[in-house]
Amino acid sequence: MSLKHDMTGVYLPGDSTAVLRELAVPEPGPGQVLIEVGASGICGSDIGYIYHEHKGHRGVDGPAYRGVVAGHEPSGRIVATGPGCRRFGSGDRVIVYHIAGCGLCDNCRRGYFISCTSPQRESYGWQRDGGHAHYLLAEESTCVPLPDELSYVDGALIACGFGTAYEGLRRIGVNGDGDLLVVGLGPVGLAAGMIGKGMGARRVVGVEVSPQRREWADGLGVFDATLAPEPDAEATAGLVADALGAPGALTAIDCSGSRAGRSTAIAGADEWGRVSLVGEGGTLETEVSDSLLHKQLTLYASWVTSLPAMAELAGNLARWGLRPEHVVSDRFPLAEADEAYQLAAGASKGKVVLLPSEEPGS
Repeated sequence: MSLKHDMTGVYLPGDSTAVLRELAVPEPGPGQVLIEVGASGICGSDIGYIYHEHKGHRGVDGPAYRGVVAGHEPSGRIVATGPGCRRFGSGDRVIVYHIAGCGLCDNCRRGYFISCTSPQRESYGWQRDGGHAHYLLAEESTCVPLPDELSYVDGALIACGFGTAYEGLRRIGVNGDGDLLVVGLGPVGLAAGMIGKGMGARRVVGVEVSPQRREWADGLGVFDATLAPEPDAEATAGLVADALGAPGALTAIDCSGSRAGRSTAIAGADEWGRVSLVGEGGTLETEVSDSLLHKQLTLYASWVTSLPAMAELAGNLARWGLRPEHVVSDRFPLAEADEAYQLAAGASKGKVVLLPSEEPGS
């Protein structure tokens, strides 16, 4: 096929704007593929650490944004391959795992490119061009097959938020033996609720401050109840217990990244419960004896997921008949990236995605 020579990409100057620039369509080198981007999600970490201000993922001492094309949640179709590619070819539909690691360290060899500490480690949309463009140059090693049953929007959501939620739920072993409490119903929390249902949780209860987000979550048909938190975590845990008809949830996951949210997840867990922390930022503050020791709780901390687990998740979602795109509340063409980021940074009900192949008004 004949490819365009130029394309549009979205950049984040760090002043709460998203700007469009023209750049050349790259050519794949050894072990690389060129992807026509079908969908690219806007992540909360991009909002907090790049869109508003130039900081790295863990603050000023973390890996900094290098002024590249933004977007680390891409999915699309391979249109060209470089020398040495063996797993994928032109026409293949893929999800892009958003970190390119060194490939040699223990974490990389386990598939956890996110935890690679080599200077060679690069994140799409942070240190190398990401998915907010018509085309993306990716390492073949970071590509995950996208099942035919799933859309490009589904794939974009799996690339980060759904993968993060899945890893957190895998750590705590969500299954049909107990209920699941999800604290924070942003995109990752919505993903946790959907995946929790797929993994067999008996009942799924969500806690969220925003009435708008609770209403959106209710419309997904995933949560058995969505609750507004009380000022005190123990009081909120009482609401959770009432909703479940049980002392608490066997498994709980905090997706809020807030001190109050983490306290709620711990308070809402039943004896011998398992609590997963996946929300970035903030602090953890808890009373130890009654809240942790006497309840025999186990706490897990989880950062994104592995490449094999992401592939496993994509297959599971197709098998379960679940569509991540249902948590998307707003879709924008690439030309309206600034409006998309304003909404994602403000009052969006659910997930916001960019569709590079669509034109304004289509």
